[in-house]
Amino acid sequence: MSDENGVIYRISGPVVTATGIRSRMYEVVRVGHEGLMGEVIELHGDKSVIQVYEDTSGIRPGEPVVRTGQTLSVQLGPGLLTQIYDGIQRPLPVLEKTMGTFIERGVDADGLDLEKVWDFEATVSVGDEVESGNVIGTVQETETIVHKVMLPPGTSGKVASIESGSFNVTQTVCTLDDGTEVQMMQKWPVRSPRPFKQKYAPDTPLVTGMRILDFLFPLAKGGAAGIPGPFGSGKTVTQQSLAKYSDAQIVVYIGCGERGNEMTEVLDEFPHLIDPNTGKPLMNRTVMIANTSNMPVAAREASVYTGITIAEYFRDMGYDVALMADSTSRWAEAMREISSRLEEMPGEEGYPAYLSSRLAEFYERAGRVETLEGEDGSVTVIGAVSPPGGDISEPVSQGTLRIVKVFWGLDAGLARQRHFPAINWLSSYSLYPQSLDQWFRDNIATDFPEIRTEISSLLQVEAELQEIVQLVGSDALPVDQQLTLEVARMIREFFLQQNGFHEVDAYSGLEQQYKMAKAVLTFQDSAKKALAAGGQLEDVVNVPARTNLMRDRFEPGYIDRVDGLVDEMNKQIAAAAEDN
Repeated sequence: MSDENGVIYRISGPVVTATGIRSRMYEVVRVGHEGLMGEVIELHGDKSVIQVYEDTSGIRPGEPVVRTGQTLSVQLGPGLLTQIYDGIQRPLPVLEKTMGTFIERGVDADGLDLEKVWDFEATVSVGDEVESGNVIGTVQETETIVHKVMLPPGTSGKVASIESGSFNVTQTVCTLDDGTEVQMMQKWPVRSPRPFKQKYAPDTPLVTGMRILDFLFPLAKGGAAGIPGPFGSGKTVTQQSLAKYSDAQIVVYIGCGERGNEMTEVLDEFPHLIDPNTGKPLMNRTVMIANTSNMPVAAREASVYTGITIAEYFRDMGYDVALMADSTSRWAEAMREISSRLEEMPGEEGYPAYLSSRLAEFYERAGRVETLEGEDGSVTVIGAVSPPGGDISEPVSQGTLRIVKVFWGLDAGLARQRHFPAINWLSSYSLYPQSLDQWFRDNIATDFPEIRTEISSLLQVEAELQEIVQLVGSDALPVDQQLTLEVARMIREFFLQQNGFHEVDAYSGLEQQYKMAKAVLTFQDSAKKALAAGGQLEDVVNVPARTNLMRDRFEPGYIDRVDGLVDEMNKQIAAAAEDN
């Protein structure tokens, strides 16, 4: 620590002004006799304005402020996975052991266990030339994830000594010819994006297993998505499903200013969830950051940056990372509170004028990149937004929509109808299909984009017809339009509805999704032919095979039976037309 101490001049909630201290922007300082952690956010002559990441009640003007000479940084290395942190990377299970349920003030705890010994396997030899970002060894961190120990950015040279063996994260595992000692742990300032060689175009989908997302509104690896929705519409459950089933190798979950009971639910459930791909606990590839709404507001901002920095670290190893931020609205509310304490000129609805740029700064750290090692890695950011009253015209939703390319709009009306996931197919959109269509053609089916367009069109037509139905009833419509309504109902109930808690229906692979969508359109074609041949709509719609096709999706091995069920349905529809 620096000897250059200052004193507290003024206190306004989490914002403290200090004098007599020559600090730098974003430097971490210790405030008061208890040494509360804070960060310098403004400089006015000899006055430094500090946002404190802990409760400031009881501190007084005249108490010391001490410089640390460091910016807010996170510890990166083996031991990150399975951890549950607060916003400034203090491990909550460690704190709970020492002080119980509520965190006391002025407490420090290392983000990584500095004593734990890991088996380090060297992957380079003495005399090898290494550059920043190169992998020098590996550690089996959990049963499913190999942690790659990388040379910190800004370091390069020739390996003078390196050996495999058991080390803790602070011991030297490699020495370069210029005397630089390399440990398994590295520190990185949270506000600085980690370096990479180049960014790629987003041309590979993030497969989530949720039919409405993958099929209608796909998200690319390295893309950014926003999930705005009112209270109770299923934001948290959707994010949990994404964490569990998406084909990302690492999950970083940030509970940013969430209600304590919701966060408790996540913390209780996540450790017991089983990864469907490996059969091992999902926590083996998860880092959680829990920052509840009763924690100090300034720490919310820190939690978002802490999470994205950890995500970038795993991306640099060549992993695909999915980051869930739940919810960015609470982060924006924290910015608003601190901005008003700083007496800044308010923007729309009291939010600071820089709200949009801060949101952009966060979402722009997503991307699929070529790492310094030369591998492919990606960070996909999925941010939940909680607009007051479900009104997405408010600044946080609009600021998010300007940046992200995927909008999954949750609808309270659908949630009340028990239609889950409650994503409104009329207001949601994705701007990725154009760049992803080639991947779908090459890997799933050549007509995949056309099928998607047809399904979307039918849902649009249904919305238009519903207005007439509400006035005159469906019986007044021509038979072909009644059939369209029936097909659209089939899309909604059979295809778009999905039970996130059902062991079979919770996940649908892309091939299964394609076959199900195709089955709906096959039903439409067969029904049209049957009606043209003189069949009755009621007879055609109510064939038993169609009911079996819709019901059997809850049974294991459905993908193998779909084609047979569709053939049977076509035969029964043709027979129904002949009977007439």
